[in-house]
Amino acid sequence: MKIFSLFLFVTVGFFSGSKSYLKKETTTTNLEIDRINSRIDDIKDMICADSKYNTKIAFFVDMRIPSGKNRFFVYDLVNNKIIDQGLVAHGSGSETGAKGNLKFSNEPNSNCTALGRYAIEKCYKGSFGKSYKLNGLDETNNNALKRAIVLHYYSAVPYEEQDYYISNSHGCPMVNEQFFK
Repeated sequence: MKIFSLFLFVTVGFFSGSKSYLKKETTTTNLEIDRINSRIDDIKDMICADSKYNTKIAFFVDMRIPSGKNRFFVYDLVNNKIIDQGLVAHGSGSETGAKGNLKFSNEPNSNCTALGRYAIEKCYKGSFGKSYKLNGLDETNNNALKRAIVLHYYSAVPYEEQDYYISNSHGCPMVNEQFFK
């Protein structure tokens, strides 16, 4: 997964209701396609207004989908299609004790996932290896840099879908190393 000035959008319910969670293909309803197109149009408008963003690829994460299912989507903005998808962890602070019911926060030390649009910034080598700083663009995630929220891989995140929930992060979107590449 080669990344430079890409755009990450973390949301609840972006692809909600999908009955199929296949590794390379997603079945979507007309309603879901309408929601996707609505979000894609928003992203394209934003990219047109600011040329510093990649105009070809965007990432979308749907936190409504269970963590053991594909919920990180790589979207081709030119051909208007999902080109890859994988598992992504959410923050341990997002757990509420009720299975599938997450909470979200932008507060420092909350260990929660924060929803919203992120610009993918500089790459660096951290404790998890290659990582990308995330700059929160919305009020719901504008503390991302202060919270050290980054996109990174972790060996405990499986590559294939699971029937159970996967490991949690400290608030970062954390993916499998193979998917990360």
